[in-house]
Amino acid sequence: MMDIDKTNIILNSDGSIYHLGLFPNQINDIILTVGDPDRVQSISRHFDLINLKKQKRGFLIHNGIYKGIPISIISTGMGTDNIDIVINELDILSNIDLKTGKKNNKSRELNIIRIGTSASIQSDIELGTILLSEIAIGFDNLMHFYSYENEYHKSLIFDLNKHLNEFENIINPYTFDSNPYLFNKFSKTFLKTGITLTNPGFYGPQSRFIRIPLKFKELNNKLNSFNHHGKRITNLDMETSGIYGLCKLLGHKSLSINAILGNRITQDFVKNPNRIINYMIEETLNTIQSI
Repeated sequence: MMDIDKTNIILNSDGSIYHLGLFPNQINDIILTVGDPDRVQSISRHFDLINLKKQKRGFLIHNGIYKGIPISIISTGMGTDNIDIVINELDILSNIDLKTGKKNNKSRELNIIRIGTSASIQSDIELGTILLSEIAIGFDNLMHFYSYENEYHKSLIFDLNKHLNEFENIINPYTFDSNPYLFNKFSKTFLKTGITLTNPGFYGPQSRFIRIPLKFKELNNKLNSFNHHGKRITNLDMETSGIYGLCKLLGHKSLSINAILGNRITQDFVKNPNRIINYMIEETLNTIQSI
C-alpha cells in the first residue's frame, strides 16, 4: 500500500475533518445518506434517542439509536461532486489517524445506504415503487479521476456504448454494483430492482429542455430500450454511481434505495410523495435490524 500524503487530509482548527466538521467517534457503522437536509429529520424522528446534531456547510448529521442500533444520517446534497467529499471524509474518519495521517491498524467497514428519490424511464414501473439499485452506471466523470480495474462490468459498458453509438467519445460511462450482502438483505423488503443511471445534472443531462436546445434529444428513449442480459436501465438519479464506486474501492458496503416519484416516459408524477418517502424510511429502518 502506498503511503498517505498527510497534506491531503485537511482539518479544521478544532481538529475535525474539513467539510463535515466531524471527529472519528461521531459516525456510526451504519450511515444513511440523503440528498436533502430536511430529510435527515424525517428519518431521525423515528429514533428512540438522538445523541448528536451537527451541521457544517450543507452537511447535516444526526446520530441516534433505533431499536438498539446506532445509526448516523447525513445529508450529502445533490451530485457526485458532493458524494466525493462525503464518502472520502467518512472513510478518513473511519480508517485514518487524524493526528498522524497514517492508516489505522484495523480497517473499519461502513454500511452506507442511500435513501433517495428518483424518476423511472420504464413505463411499466409504477409510481410509488421502492427500487433497489443492483448496478449503477455513471454518466458523470467522478470515477475517471481514480485509478482502478473493474473487469466485472466491462461487457455491460461495451454493450451500452454500442447501443449509444452516436454518443461515443462524448459520454464515457462507468459502472459499479451494489454490495451483494446489503442488496440481498434489502431485496427481501423491496422486491423491485434495476440499473440506476447517475447523471451529472438534473435538466439537460436528464433530457429536460427549457430554453437551451438539447444535444441528445433521444437520449432517454435510447436508454429505455437498452437491455444487458435481461437487465434494463430502470431509473435516473444524481448520486448512486459515485457512492458505489468510492465505497467499492475503499472497502465499504453500499446500497441505494429509490422512491420512484416520477416517470419520464409516461410524464406522470406521484400525487403524495411524502407518503411514499415515509414508507421507504420506515421499511429501511426496520430492515436494518437484520444486517
